[in-house]
Amino acid sequence: MAVKTINTEMLRKMFLAGAANLEAKKEFINELNVFPVPDGDTGTNMTLTIMSAAKEVNALEHPDMVSIAKAISSGSLRGARGNSGVILSQLLRGFTKEIREYEEIDAGILAKACERATATAYKAVMKPKEGTILTVAKGIAQRAEELAETTEDLEEFIPEVIRHAEEVLQQTPELLPVLKEAGVVDSGGQGLVEILHGAYDAFLGKEIDYTAVESAAGTRMVKPDQQAETDIKFGYCTEFIIMTEKAFAEKDETELKAYLESIGDSIVCVADDDVVKIHVHTNDPGLAIQKALTYGQLSRIKIDNMREEHQEKLIRDAEKVAAEQAAKAKASAQEKKEPRKATGFIAVSIGDGMNEIFRELGVDYIIEGGQTMNPSTDDMLTAIDHVNADHIFILPNNKNIILAANQAQSLTKDKDILVVPTKTVPQGITAVISFMPEADVDTNFDAMKEAIGNVKTGQVTYAVRDTHIDDKEIHEGDIMGIGDAGILSVSQSVDEAVKEMLAQLVDEDSELISLYYGQDVLDEDAEKLAGEIGSIYPDVDVDIHSGGQPIYYYVLSVE
Repeated sequence: MAVKTINTEMLRKMFLAGAANLEAKKEFINELNVFPVPDGDTGTNMTLTIMSAAKEVNALEHPDMVSIAKAISSGSLRGARGNSGVILSQLLRGFTKEIREYEEIDAGILAKACERATATAYKAVMKPKEGTILTVAKGIAQRAEELAETTEDLEEFIPEVIRHAEEVLQQTPELLPVLKEAGVVDSGGQGLVEILHGAYDAFLGKEIDYTAVESAAGTRMVKPDQQAETDIKFGYCTEFIIMTEKAFAEKDETELKAYLESIGDSIVCVADDDVVKIHVHTNDPGLAIQKALTYGQLSRIKIDNMREEHQEKLIRDAEKVAAEQAAKAKASAQEKKEPRKATGFIAVSIGDGMNEIFRELGVDYIIEGGQTMNPSTDDMLTAIDHVNADHIFILPNNKNIILAANQAQSLTKDKDILVVPTKTVPQGITAVISFMPEADVDTNFDAMKEAIGNVKTGQVTYAVRDTHIDDKEIHEGDIMGIGDAGILSVSQSVDEAVKEMLAQLVDEDSELISLYYGQDVLDEDAEKLAGEIGSIYPDVDVDIHSGGQPIYYYVLSVE
C-alpha cells in the first residue's frame, strides 16, 4: 500500500535520524575536504549546525508542524558554523517556511519545499559556485518537481530523489576543477546526501541510533567513557594504498567494497591505474589489510584509534566551554559598568598573543575560534549582546566565518552591525588600525575594506593527508605555505616554506613583513627566522610577534 503523506511525528523522526546519520559520517565527510589542513572541516561544521536544530526539535513535548518548523529553522540558523553550516541552515530555513503551512506533507509539498530551500540558500551566498552543496540541492529540487507530477507514493518518490542527488554529487568534480584535481566529490554535497539517507531510514522504520542527538539535546547524560563507546561504532580509522600486481577491474572494486562494508563503514575505494586508495572505519584493521594483500602490496598504512581521539576531544571541549563562560561573565560585568558608546569591535581570534594584540588595539570582544573551530552564528549574537555600542564592526578573520557573521547581522535588530570581510587575522589587525575615531561609520567601513585589500597573507601548517592540488603533489606531514588564493609552497621545513612563500608575496612595493609565530615555535627559532628574512629583504621592515596560535606555525602578512 502506497504511503502518500508524512505527519508531524514522522517528520520529527526523519529530521533527527538525518542529523544522527550526518554525525556518524562527519569524519568521512571531513576527509573529502580539498585542502589537507587540520582545521574545522565541513563534516564538523554541518554536524554542529544540524545538532543545534536537533536539540530544539528533541525538546518539543507536543510538536505540531509549525513548532517543528520553527525549531529546525531557529536552531540551525543560530547554530550555523562555517560556510557549509550556514548554507545548510538556509536550506532548512527555506524548506521549513514551505512545510509549516500544512498538517501533513505529500510529494507535491515536498517538491515545493525543496525548491524554496534551494532558492533561499542560493540567495544567501554572494557568489554561488556550482559543484558544491548548492548544486546538489538544486538537483534534488529539480528531480522532486519532476517526480511530483508522476507519483504520489513517497516510497517511490524519496529513494528516487536520493538516487538523483547521488548522481549530481558524483558530477561535482566536473563542475569544480579543484575537486577533480584532488579526486574527491564536494564534501558539503556529501553531507546533504547523508542527511537524506538518515531521514529515509527513519521513513522506512529502520532502527536508528539516536545517541548523538540525545546527547546534543541533553536528554540523557552519558559519561565520557560511555559516550566514546556508543558514539563510535567502529573504532579504528584505517587507510592504506594498494599497489596492485594485476589489473584492478570493476569486479574487483565491487568485491573489495562489499567486503569492507561487511566489516565497517565510511568506505572510500578509489582506483587509479595500478594504485588503489582505501579508507575504512572498522573494529579490526587486520581484516581489511589481509583482504587488501590479496590484490597487491600495501604502502602508507595509517591506523588511528578514534575512541582515544574522542576522549581527548571531550576534555578539550570542556576546557573551552569553561573558558568561554568565564570570558562571557567578565564581559557582562564590564558592560554593566560602562555607558553605551558609539562604536564597538568584535574580532574572531585564536592564540593568547593574537588575542592580546586585538585587545591592545581596542577590540571589545574576542570570539575564540578561527581555523580550528569556526564559531557559530549564536557565538556572534552572544558577542553582539555583550558589546554596549550603537555600531559594531565584526572582523571574522577567516573566509569560512564571514557567512556566519552576515547571518548574525541579519538577525540583529537593535544595533547597527557592519561585517568587515576580513579573511585572515593580519587583515583584521590592519582593519582595526585603519579605524579613524573622528570619521563616521560609513567612512570607516569603506576605509577598512580598502586597507585589507592591500594586505597579502600567508599561513604555514602541515598536511594531514596525501592529495594533489594547485598543481602540487602533497604528502601527509609535508609543510605547506598557504596564501590568499591557494597553496604557494610545499616543503619539509617550516622555515623553507615561509621563505618560499614570501618570495611570491614580496614585491618592489612591499614595505612591511609581519610574522606571528604559533605555540609550537620557540622564541629563539622565530627570532632567527625573522633575522634571515630581514637579510633577504633589507629594504622591507620585519616585525615579529608571538601569536600563540595552534596548528599554524606562522601566520604572516606583507603590506
